[in-house]
Amino acid sequence: MLEKIQAQLAPTQTKLIAVSKTHPPERVRELYDRGQRIFGENKVQELVAKYEALPKDIEWHLIGHLQTNKVKYIAPFVACIQSVDSLKLLAEIDKQAAKHGRVIDCLLQFHIAEEETKFGLDETEAMVLLQSAEFQSFKNVRITGVMGMATFTDDQVQVQREFRHLRSIFEKLKAQYFAEQTSFKEISMGMSGDYLLAIAEGSTMVRVGTLLFGAR
Repeated sequence: MLEKIQAQLAPTQTKLIAVSKTHPPERVRELYDRGQRIFGENKVQELVAKYEALPKDIEWHLIGHLQTNKVKYIAPFVACIQSVDSLKLLAEIDKQAAKHGRVIDCLLQFHIAEEETKFGLDETEAMVLLQSAEFQSFKNVRITGVMGMATFTDDQVQVQREFRHLRSIFEKLKAQYFAEQTSFKEISMGMSGDYLLAIAEGSTMVRVGTLLFGAR
């Protein structure tokens, strides 16, 4: 399945984030040995354990909700934090990254689903964050794009609408705040059940777990 998905992504240059949460390091190693290098985890404790157990050229993404008091554990090595949903969290990432002389890539997470359980900013909150003096002062974080999760539904039209909404947010932010920054280029959307739809709507990163690792 890995090779099939890689072949589907190749023409668009969409990155595959293999979501390895709840699966042991041995399963991650299997995909690593077949060429996969980017892996996503939801929980800090699990991410740290796998980082320590696995090859150091793996690019680790934190894709789950992140509490500020846990940032310090992943700041030394995490490649991207996809789930930034507040200025407070971003400030802590900046602080911890500075301690390690790093600049950490971050995605702003938006609430695009009709479900109430998902975390994320709305457009107004994001603009307040980006216009704040505190954000302007950060030196150790780099906003490289946006992330969102569609509603868990079989309604493809609804999912497509939510993906288009996230892409429109990306385009607005790009035009208003990041026009001169080539690094602002990522739209992380699409999972095992809808990644092809997400690619069609402009996703640059898909987060696929079940199709690669099987059901949890």
